[in-house]
Parts: sequence; structure tokens; C-alpha cells
Amino acid sequence: METFLEEIKKEAHKATVELLEQAHLSEGDILVVGCSSSEVKGKRIGTSSSLETAEAVFEGIYEVASERGLYLAAQCCEHLNRALIMEKELAKRERLPIVNVVPQPKAGGSFGTTAYHRFKNPVAVEHLKAQAGMDIGDTLIGMHLVDVAVPVRIETKQIGEAHLVCARTRGKFIGGERAVYDKEML
Repeated sequence: METFLEEIKKEAHKATVELLEQAHLSEGDILVVGCSSSEVKGKRIGTSSSLETAEAVFEGIYEVASERGLYLAAQCCEHLNRALIMEKELAKRERLPIVNVVPQPKAGGSFGTTAYHRFKNPVAVEHLKAQAGMDIGDTLIGMHLVDVAVPVRIETKQIGEAHLVCARTRGKFIGGERAVYDKEML
């Protein structure tokens, strides 16, 4: 029988694959993930932070994102104003101001803390506009998505006990009723 940590790693991996099949991301695009390890364990958000739980979820997601050449941005909790942990290379590419904070399980969350320890050259930034996202446990990642977010319905509905919502983004429709749109961008 699988352990809980093995199970949630597999669920995170599967959910990421399912999202990316529909999101149509390109190499170098950004996947933002917010994850409440408390919710994954079946507890109320912010009440039972677990590095082990966050590490298992992170592993499942990061493996897929890395294989596809995507950047992962890990959203911290509300105590750090939902700042993001990412590779310095990405922050520089996007010209994002770097802020000085090192997330901790109770101030930043276990998922953000895990990302900080797993990335090669981690930094924190306050804002980002990602092309797709995963919200694990109602962490409210919408503020970090490109302006037009589209829900992505996948088979995986939760990771552990945490509710899962996925999104991709698309370009804005402009031009009014006579405009013609590129169906590949829908």
C-alpha cells in the first residue's frame, strides 16, 4: 500500500501533466503554484504546515515542469503577502524586483520554503504574470496569472484532501465584432 506522501506526489504529478496537456505552454513559460500543505493533509489552511507534505507535492510538480522546460514559481502564504519564490534567472529575465525574505513553514508556508531550498538560485519577488497555474487548497493564485485566466477542467480534483483548481491564460480579444481571431490562441 502506498504511503500518503507517495500518493500525493503521484497526484501532483498527474495533475500537472493533465494541466499542461490543455494549457499549451511553450518552453520558458511560467507555471505558478500555490499549495497549502495543511489542506493537503485535511486540515484548515494555515493550521498544520508540513514540510514533508509540501516536499512530496513539489517533487511531483517540479519533475514535470522541469522536463518540459517550464519555470516554476511557488506562491508563499499570506504572511509574506503571497510573494513568489523562483529562480533568479527568471526574475532577471522578467525584470522583476527581488525582495529580501527567506520563507519559513509558518511565514511563507511549507511549499514556498521547499521551493526556496530546492531551487538552484532562489529569490523572492512580489508580483508575476504566469501563463498557467495550480491552486492547491484555495491559496488564491489568480493575482499572479496573465490578465485573461481560463479554468482548466482536469480529471484530478484534489491533491490529498486539498481542493485543486487549475488555470491557463490566453491573449485578450480585441477589435470588436469585425475582428477575426487565431483559433490556436483560444
